[in-house]
Parts: sequence; structure tokens; C-alpha cells
Amino acid sequence: MIVVAGEALIDLVPQGTGALAGLKPALGGGPFNTAVALGRLGSPTAFCSRTSYDAFGEALLDRLRETGVDVSAVQRGAEPTTLAVATLDVKGSASYAFYVEGTADRLFAAPEELPAGTRAVSFGTCSLVLEPGATAYETVLRRAAAQGVFTALDPNIRTGLIPDADAYRARFKSWLPSVSLLKLSEEDAQWLGGTPREWLAAGPSAVVITHGGDGLTAFTRDGSVYPVPGEKVEVVDTIGAGDTVNAALLHGLSARDALSAEGLAGLGAEGWTRLLRFAARAAAITCSRAGAEPPYASEVGEA
Repeated sequence: MIVVAGEALIDLVPQGTGALAGLKPALGGGPFNTAVALGRLGSPTAFCSRTSYDAFGEALLDRLRETGVDVSAVQRGAEPTTLAVATLDVKGSASYAFYVEGTADRLFAAPEELPAGTRAVSFGTCSLVLEPGATAYETVLRRAAAQGVFTALDPNIRTGLIPDADAYRARFKSWLPSVSLLKLSEEDAQWLGGTPREWLAAGPSAVVITHGGDGLTAFTRDGSVYPVPGEKVEVVDTIGAGDTVNAALLHGLSARDALSAEGLAGLGAEGWTRLLRFAARAAAITCSRAGAEPPYASEVGEA
């Protein structure tokens, strides 16, 4: 079982240009997208979060169930669902404004234990910023690592939600001893500061950096660097592409029985190259269609 911990929200995606363009609601949130992608790829997956009893919350849970994701660890509340208003540039890249005050996912409480059979837990995005939920998710991260569970982190920076950049950067560094696999975009890496080597020295066994359409690169503890190019595709938008990479990496590592520090170290050049190419294919498919619609296993081939 791979557990994805974090928020589920509604993306309001513009259907045209200008401030008054019509907005179409879409199911989203980085962790939610990662869970859906894992389910579609065929990995046994559970979602650990807190969602609203409102219609949006029900729709989010319905999508997870349809994808085969276990939602028994999802907490519920009467507060409204978080909204993220997306803006797309001419290349299809998305930026977001968030409506988060008093929403259900912010009140997540750390569970006493993870679902039975948990082999890995994935964290990231808004859930590690917005209190009091951020501290609860941080607790889950540290507990999982202390128990020897494989942990994956994608900070997926949303600068509009971070009031104190230096405090967040310090907090990010404090998480690294509890992280097995760190994945982040090139833009996030630049914003956070530091280098893959510095991050590896602090804890993770591997760091994967995505470069948009130019592919992704893995850095490992032994000093190896494994770059792969991106898959060429006509981009509709990039919503959910990074989340698909998260899922593809975890799915591929699970398929190789490599969800451990030893497993990552044993992949070697061939293993890392195949894994990263699989992630690039999966992300390209997501980019080729509107909204966060990650591929099914039949669309992307073997990990």
C-alpha cells in the first residue's frame, strides 16, 4: 500500500482569457492528483486527508473510489472545500490563487497509525504550509520515517500561500532527515535554494528534479547523475504533470521492490533511466489533455 497524505481541493480552470473568463471546476490538489495517478497505474493506494461534506468533497471522494483508492483514512468535516483559481499562460503553464480560510483540509489531525500494509507515504504542496494541518502532516512524516517507512516529498511551492519564505525554507530543511525520496521542479529548487548534493547530505537517498518539457534528472547518494529527456507532446496544459511524476516514480519503485534506501541504491544506471523515462511518458500524457487527467497503465506501458 502506498499512502498519499495531503489536500484534495477544487481547481477552477479558466475557459478563456481575461479576468472574467468562465471557470470550470476540476478535481485537484497535488496529493489528490498523485493518489489518482497511482490508482490508475495500478498501485494499491490509500488517501490520508480531511475533506468536506459539501458537494465538492463528495465528488473528490467519488473520484478516488472510482480509481480504486482506499479512502478509509480520510477524515470529514462540515467546513467548505478549498478552492484554487488557476490562470494559464500561453504555454499552458498554470499559476494559482487560493481560497483556504476556514476550509476542511486545514483541520486535518494526525492519525495514530497508518493504514495496514503501508510501504510508502507521499507528502507535499499546500498541506505542508497551511496550519494547523501542516504540523499534523509533519508529524505523520516524522513518525513514518522513524518507523522505517519509505517517504516521498514534493514541496510543490505555492508562493502565494507562504507568508514567511525564510521560515518555510528552514522548515523544509528540517524535513529532509525524514525523507527518502525528494522530488521537486527546477523552479521550486531555485526558490528553495541549495543543491541536490546538499539535500542528499541532509537525509534523502535520491533527489529527482523535473525540467518541464526538457525531462528530469535523478541525483543519488553515490554521486551519480541520471538525466533523461522529456517526451515530445502537444501541451494542452501542465496541471497535474508533477503529481503524475510523483506517482510514476513511486509506482515504478514499488514494481521493482525498491521502496527503501537499499532499493534506490541498487537501481543503477539502467534502473534509474527506465524509471525516469516511464515518469516522463506518464507526465507527457497528462500534459496532452486538459486538467489533471493522469494516464492509465494501459496508456503508458510498463514501469
